[in-house]
Amino acid sequence: MKSLLAGCTISGAALALSLLASTAARADEISIVTGLVGNDLGLLQEQLKSFEDKTGHTVKVVSLPPSSSDQFSQYRLWLAAGNPDIDVYRTDVVWAPQLADQFIDLTPYTEDVIDEYFPSIIRSQTVDGKLVALPWYATIPGLYYRTDLLEKYGKDVPKTWDEMTTTAREIMDAERADGNASMWGFLFQGAPYEGLTCDGLEWLVSSGGGNIVEADGEISVNNPNAAAALERAKSWIGTISPPGTLSYKEEDTRGIWQLGNAVFMRNWPYAYALGEQDDSAIKGKFDVAPLPAGENGESAATLGGFNLAVSKYSEHPDAAVELVKYLTSPEAQKYRVMYNSNAPTAVALYEDPEVQAKQPFALRWEDSLETAVSRPSNVTKSKYNEVSSLFWTAAYNTLSGNGSAQDNLEELELKLYQLRGNGW
Repeated sequence: MKSLLAGCTISGAALALSLLASTAARADEISIVTGLVGNDLGLLQEQLKSFEDKTGHTVKVVSLPPSSSDQFSQYRLWLAAGNPDIDVYRTDVVWAPQLADQFIDLTPYTEDVIDEYFPSIIRSQTVDGKLVALPWYATIPGLYYRTDLLEKYGKDVPKTWDEMTTTAREIMDAERADGNASMWGFLFQGAPYEGLTCDGLEWLVSSGGGNIVEADGEISVNNPNAAAALERAKSWIGTISPPGTLSYKEEDTRGIWQLGNAVFMRNWPYAYALGEQDDSAIKGKFDVAPLPAGENGESAATLGGFNLAVSKYSEHPDAAVELVKYLTSPEAQKYRVMYNSNAPTAVALYEDPEVQAKQPFALRWEDSLETAVSRPSNVTKSKYNEVSSLFWTAAYNTLSGNGSAQDNLEELELKLYQLRGNGW
């Protein structure tokens, strides 16, 4: 009996070594490219370590600047060259129509999991029946506000842009008179990049100024409501918003906000978890509300978020798909939500008791995911990037005092008609 047991032990060890060798033989080295803000890199590396332990694959992270505009430009260069060195791309929600031809169709790989995600986000990543990318996490911006300052001065959370402007100015002036010379009223993203398209679209839609290009392809941006919305934003520069706003992106505004030097801030959900960390000057002193409404009485928030796509030039497509499905799975999303504040794209997590207890903020946006304003990427298709660039340029020129909003929108309208030609 003893020799038989010994034989079984030896056979078991041999089998284990055989399995390890088989796993090693199938293991691939793959890469994922992504832009990173806040604590994104640390969270991603922890999840990749778990993936590597489970699969035997190794994953290299290629990081790019946080600006989605810069990322898109680099992506196009790599994909146009047929670069095989990048297997998985983190993509913005608006890029699917522009990059669809460069990514593999995930439809046959995801039949077992497709029902786990919000249908609206799956639709946004489907082009001509091809599933271009799987949803990783969603983002809906909000109005961050200092609860302590509003309470101190007896102010309500503003419901409209005009109310926000007045409250921001009153509290900013009072705080400065009280010795805080660094206090500002409102922070937003004013640099000429995709972030300004998101901010500007919210100003327009909430004020009845249209969606730049409508769902039927009509160019609607040149109208009085849109011009008034941009002029109001222009009035913030140097009054309630720092002059440096003209160069601010998300992390610039978060840095000032987290030091305690602003009353209000427009930003994405990721800033919430960071604001509640122990080294934050505003921990426990802020909350988030829907963005203010304009003249038409509606709040508008641009749909943001990121997805994962597999390059058709990947030399390891099976391993790349495996990574995409792992990172976008409800289990992996839950881990990310528990340690960050991005909204999950897996429907079941909105009913998860642990998530509800630890990160209730991340779950506030369930209804907003179905009603958020979409940038006109699906209608303008491969021309969206140029549409966005033309729009943010017109908005930036207005904010910086280079022409009136009316003049800039008239010029923008002309350029959009030229870009559209015979059709989008």
